[in-house]
Amino acid sequence: MALMPVTDALAAILEGAKPLGEEIVALDTAFHRTLARDVAAKRTQPPEAMSAMDGYAVRAADAADISARLKVIGEVAAGRPFGRTVGAGEAARIFTGGVIPDGADAVIIQEDTRVEGDVLAITEAAVKGRHIRQAGVDFREGDVMLRHGTRLSDRDLSLAAAMNYPELAVHRRPRVAVLATGDELVMPGTTPGPGQIVYSNGYALRALARAEGADTIDLGVAADTVADTTAGIRRARVAGADVLVTTGGASVGDHDLVKRSLEAEGIAMAFWRIAMRPGKPMMHGHLGAMRVIGLPGNPVSSYVCAFLFLVPLIRALSGRRDIRHVREPALLGRDVAANDQREDYLRAHLERRDSGEWIATPVSQQDSSLLGKLAAAQGLVVRPPLSPAAKAGAQVDILRLPD
Repeated sequence: MALMPVTDALAAILEGAKPLGEEIVALDTAFHRTLARDVAAKRTQPPEAMSAMDGYAVRAADAADISARLKVIGEVAAGRPFGRTVGAGEAARIFTGGVIPDGADAVIIQEDTRVEGDVLAITEAAVKGRHIRQAGVDFREGDVMLRHGTRLSDRDLSLAAAMNYPELAVHRRPRVAVLATGDELVMPGTTPGPGQIVYSNGYALRALARAEGADTIDLGVAADTVADTTAGIRRARVAGADVLVTTGGASVGDHDLVKRSLEAEGIAMAFWRIAMRPGKPMMHGHLGAMRVIGLPGNPVSSYVCAFLFLVPLIRALSGRRDIRHVREPALLGRDVAANDQREDYLRAHLERRDSGEWIATPVSQQDSSLLGKLAAAQGLVVRPPLSPAAKAGAQVDILRLPD
């Protein structure tokens, strides 16, 4: 099979990826969940005209001149509306959040007043409407303030609460199972034997998936046998995984063992090689309702491919509107060589100038096994296939990596 272009591979992975079903969750557990329905206000905010400051509620016509003297007839506190009308020549002491009494149409802040007994003197003339939050200035009952597909921020939760929602309808979190393969892998904290390496890919992949709102399932490390790999695949199906992510393959060739195991289980394979660097040996297919993404074993290749393909898939299944990564312009911080028919994703340090421009300096070594270089990078410089050599200062596109 010929190498598939990156854009075609992403289109294949996202094809038919519809938002998962909805569930109702309490507001306190809705942070970073994706709304399954529009949310319309159940109330008007504020429900009545209210004071924005501590001071005195007056009729603007009575306090248009600082020579005015007004009679204080009572007090209005938040949550305790005034039972009287402010008449001509009268004022009511009012606190922030207090309902503007009938008759009053302005508030004079307390710093601009002086009171002797029940007589109010002012040092600043009143202006009609000043320091008053009119009814519905924030939102009105029936206003749609949060849209389906919104990934809920902390501010969104506050807004939903103010609209009188104790819970919200959100899309179910995608369940992402991660299965590593390789006899050479040992777990962190153990002592590797001859030819063995410490397993690291799964920790980044699961963290990346969780950061995008997925629930994760750790299937551990399968030995380089069809039986063990197949057992891991079946565990993913039993666990109800929406996405199975495999990482690594057999020593005889990239993903040969995993591919054979998946095909033996009945997977419909869409592709298994991509025209990109790092990450050429990557595959995708469906196993019933479960989507499968087979990532390379090299840790940098594994992460970059997961960032480029798994993240948009999780977003699509979550019901989000912002599915695809957004490329940004930047200037190269150093010269780069021409590349071949594969699209390059160069790990790079990013620095923002005072002008707002990004400077992207690719790290000196781009080997796909160098986790130290990946951890130090803040972004990827995207080099389309057959790009010519470029000098420092040339414009390129970048993708910023998660913080």
